[in-house]
Amino acid sequence: MKKIAVLLVDDHAVVRQGLRALLEAEGDLTVIGEAENGREAVAVARKTFPDVVVMDVAMPGMNGLEATRQILRSLPATKVLVLTSYGDDDYVTQLIEAGATGYLLKQTAADDLLKAIREIKGGRTFFSPVIAKRLHQQDRTAFMEGDPTLKGAKLTSREAEVLQLVAEGMANKQIAAELCISIKTVEKHRQQAMNKLNIHEVAGLTRYAISKGWVERGAAARI
Repeated sequence: MKKIAVLLVDDHAVVRQGLRALLEAEGDLTVIGEAENGREAVAVARKTFPDVVVMDVAMPGMNGLEATRQILRSLPATKVLVLTSYGDDDYVTQLIEAGATGYLLKQTAADDLLKAIREIKGGRTFFSPVIAKRLHQQDRTAFMEGDPTLKGAKLTSREAEVLQLVAEGMANKQIAAELCISIKTVEKHRQQAMNKLNIHEVAGLTRYAISKGWVERGAAARI
């Protein structure tokens, strides 16, 4: 029987080590790679073709939301299982819209992680019970009211990448080097993101990125 190939993505090495030990104790699972941020996750996924990516959300450089988008754009057969301590409705909605088919909270993951990996590999969805309950309630509310919740401004992938790096305190020149694009292009994406969000100062962008779970407060620029 072919084992389920799993890629672990988390910026904390101790978390990845614990997950690897848990998964590799199972006969039908194998860890084929690890990544400590979203950009590395995209690169590793494109090389290893995992069946399931276990994805954290708040990571430096590129967050789990953007990494999920890019991985699934390149590898539509891969499944993404979000494993995070962020359980707010906005985070859940964003990740589901990006293509994630599972969402677990780290606080309860010990009981559900193995089952979740197997379920989403089999083409099903899996959510922590508290999140599944909220999603069900949201669906009922949208049906009764005939109007889904309003969504925020839609940023392109590159705009979101630039915004996160701005929030982490990087200057335009550093962002250009990080993303291998020109400073002029960075300025263009930065301005477009600001216009879409109607936010015109770094402090506001930083607060926005934190509110979306793209960066952790300790990793963000001072506000």
